[in-house]
Amino acid sequence: MAIKIQYRHNNLKFRHPFTISKGTKTHQPSLLVELNFNGIKGYGEAPAITYYDITVEKMIADIERKKPFIEKFSFTHPDRYWHYLHHLFPANPFLVAALDIAAWDIYGKLKKQPLYQLWNTAISAAPVTDYTIGIDFIEKMLEKMEEKPWPVYKIKLGTKEDIAIMEALRKHSDAVFRVDANAGWTVEEALDILPVLQQLNVELVEQPLAKHNWEGMKLLYEQSPLPLFADESCVGEADVKKCQGYFHGINIKLTKCSGITPALRMIAEAKQLGMKIMLGSMNESTAGTAAIVHLSPQADYIDADGPLLLEEDIALGLHYDFGKITPTENPGLGIDVGNGGSEK
Repeated sequence: MAIKIQYRHNNLKFRHPFTISKGTKTHQPSLLVELNFNGIKGYGEAPAITYYDITVEKMIADIERKKPFIEKFSFTHPDRYWHYLHHLFPANPFLVAALDIAAWDIYGKLKKQPLYQLWNTAISAAPVTDYTIGIDFIEKMLEKMEEKPWPVYKIKLGTKEDIAIMEALRKHSDAVFRVDANAGWTVEEALDILPVLQQLNVELVEQPLAKHNWEGMKLLYEQSPLPLFADESCVGEADVKKCQGYFHGINIKLTKCSGITPALRMIAEAKQLGMKIMLGSMNESTAGTAAIVHLSPQADYIDADGPLLLEEDIALGLHYDFGKITPTENPGLGIDVGNGGSEK
């Protein structure tokens, strides 16, 4: 039987303006897709990220251009569907990710199992998620931490005030800190700040340098007192091996790597190479975050706080409890898509 596709363009408002080294945004545009296979509906989501140059409008245009091909596929397993979609949309991994997640949601419902059970994992083994504090005035960053007491914070850096920010935040909290520079430092800046971050009990640092600065990363990797994780330098499957010897771990984001199917292969390869695994968020709602949560028992660290950062959500099905995220026992992603949101 053929598949039927529907979709919705969402523009989800953040609780606070969200600032990283690349800029500020007040809303997160995202595409929600629904695939209907013999009356079984699967859902997937892809947020639009400006620095990857893929908009919701582009995703919709691609769907409309090739809708008959999306719908005519004879669905049996998400792997096969992903390979088909990957060739259908070679330049749009974001759209492929949304469709792949929806396909896995359908597959879990066909098998009558939550996805984490399908992969023979236990949700109790999942690490806690961090909560992201975007770049702001120090007083505002402290206010955000007080507003959301949490066991692990991810602090966005990449400013001239980075050390002052971290010293001020550490005075007010003994929580675990992670740092994400979003490629905001030079080699010299990174060499100066990393020992300070170690003194401030930072757990790890994401993407210290520009994504193509492999020479600089080699130097940092050899000298860093802290584990370094690739984010912008590790987009898809071909990047995992490249990161060995330059980073201690990789941050896998479903949207940029094109879905659950390639993420499973990236996890397996990273483990084989002895690298740590983080599963990252791109500010997805509960619809997209649920996919990260089901994969989370296979990771060392997770950053799945998207629904907590958004004022608006588009699904129910995740329960947050001081860093621990629990999905429902319902099959597939276990989410209910409507006008609701995650339980926080």
